[in-house]
Amino acid sequence: MEKIIDLHIHTTVSDGALTPKQVIDEAVKNGVDTIAIADHDTIDAYTEELLNYAKEKKINLIPAVEISTKNKKCGIHVLGYNIDIYSEKFKDKLAILRNARHDYLFAVASKLEELGYILNVEELDKVEAVTKAHIALDVVNNPNNKELLLENFGHIPNKGEFIETIMNESCPAYVKKASITPNEAAELIRNAGGKVVLAHPVAYVYEDGLNEEDILSLVEDMNPYGIEANYIYVDRNDKKINDIEIWNAFAKKHHLRTTVGSDFHNQDGIRPVIGLLNEDLKDMNASEILENLCKE
Repeated sequence: MEKIIDLHIHTTVSDGALTPKQVIDEAVKNGVDTIAIADHDTIDAYTEELLNYAKEKKINLIPAVEISTKNKKCGIHVLGYNIDIYSEKFKDKLAILRNARHDYLFAVASKLEELGYILNVEELDKVEAVTKAHIALDVVNNPNNKELLLENFGHIPNKGEFIETIMNESCPAYVKKASITPNEAAELIRNAGGKVVLAHPVAYVYEDGLNEEDILSLVEDMNPYGIEANYIYVDRNDKKINDIEIWNAFAKKHHLRTTVGSDFHNQDGIRPVIGLLNEDLKDMNASEILENLCKE
């Protein structure tokens, strides 16, 4: 029987809905063999307690991280696998990136408040790896913002629509966040003994207007181990887009390995669940992906 793997999952340590232990439990429930928790700019999920819990539940847990970066055109996420979770130098670098997130929080909160939106900055500031998603959810879930949201959108938007309309570049609450380049993130990961993977290239096409030539340029700059080709993208209108064949062909053409990830944050009945159950993965070879990723 083919293994079920999921190498891109978020927890409450960044912007996911489940704790690290709950993610393990969900993986067990879904019959998943191997997972990677890839929280934003933090590896704090990887405690000894969690490592022992995964072992107890017979879940193969691959240490991972997702680093937020910026190139000249848009934000780019860089995944790192098999990193040294005990590297203090790596942890210190990630802490600097997380601090930049909080500077961003206060700056974007000021702009959102100028637009008339109400948000709980004090609570958001308690989130160690605060993200755009945290901020957007706080706004759209706040009943005090209902009237303004209906006026501006004609409905209550989901977090993705709010981010793309209000918070992204060229939008009214855009704030440039201090960040590193994809190449710099790749070097950080390699220096921590990890393998570099370009996260969800399909997203940059639909969200940022990049084309395959742009992605190739990014790959040439980063020199990654591979790309997250096996990924189901969900657009701002909650429409699922499966371009897995396109990105696997891209990987093969440019001699890149591939990975697979649900990018799970919460179970909303739309986006893939942990293990990407019931998704069309186009004859993906999970065992081969895992074998290559775990090779020295």
